[in-house]
Amino acid sequence: MDVKQLKALVTVIETGSVTRAAELLHVVQPAVTRQVRALEHELGVSLFERTRHGMRPTQAGLSLADRARRALAELDRARAELAPQPGTVTGMVAVGLLESTAELLAGPLVSAIRRDHPAIELRVLTAYSGHLQQWLDDGDLDVSLLYNLASTPSVNVRPLLREKLWVVAPASDGLSAGHPLNLAAVAEHPVVLPSPGHGLRALIDQAVAQSQVSLDVAVQTNSMSLQKQLVRRGHGWTILPGAGIAADIADGAVSAAPLAAPEVWRSIVVGMPRAGRLTRAARVVAGQLTRQSELAATAGLWLSAELLQDSPWPARPWVYA
Repeated sequence: MDVKQLKALVTVIETGSVTRAAELLHVVQPAVTRQVRALEHELGVSLFERTRHGMRPTQAGLSLADRARRALAELDRARAELAPQPGTVTGMVAVGLLESTAELLAGPLVSAIRRDHPAIELRVLTAYSGHLQQWLDDGDLDVSLLYNLASTPSVNVRPLLREKLWVVAPASDGLSAGHPLNLAAVAEHPVVLPSPGHGLRALIDQAVAQSQVSLDVAVQTNSMSLQKQLVRRGHGWTILPGAGIAADIADGAVSAAPLAAPEVWRSIVVGMPRAGRLTRAARVVAGQLTRQSELAATAGLWLSAELLQDSPWPARPWVYA
């Protein structure tokens, strides 16, 4: 198998159409068909089911495509790192951001990398902490923010900060930072919560059990932006990390107050995979991600964030001078 065949496989699966895949790959349709059939002949398995509605991948096709994506990504990284640009840091870096931190950190991170290291190609992905950790384990990410995680056999982490959870309500309800609320007050309103299995939901459920209150769950969702949208439209209150609501409070879109009795905190860490060679570009991006997080916290943009100064790690251990 060769790179063209793997690209053909992945593109057909992602588009569901040989015709569309050919357009994206800038080749004729029969060439894509030949490349897929050559793979099937070499492997001795069917990678697609041919139907009237297009190409439907088999389980074997999906399994090979998953590995092909990683192989193609590694080749892209190698090309970027080996580009002949003496004296500059080059390479492709895939960085993961918690969904709650994306609005706060993505713009400053990209701006800083483009300004100081324009030869670094960034790929920014957002997801829940569990997904980000899995992508680190699988080699799909080079560096990521995670929460409530210690170092594991596959991921090395540096404690960064801790942040408090906030009660979020429609702007008309007039919550404020100076008047913390307990869960009993939250229980007087319908609530919009993350779906079960989300790490944030686990923290909320623990607090509910500790407080011995019962919440009226109006809706559950796997999207933080949808949580906020439903709150703005008056469907209930919610509970979110401070990083995810600072802009909404500043815009007057919602009102919010720190959660108290019990206070709920989560710790944010920077994680990098233990396995494989750590590229200079990945070290630079990890250092800049750490710096932008610290700047947001010290400037008060990351609500109720406290830097973890007592970390046993030296400051920014992966930053190249």
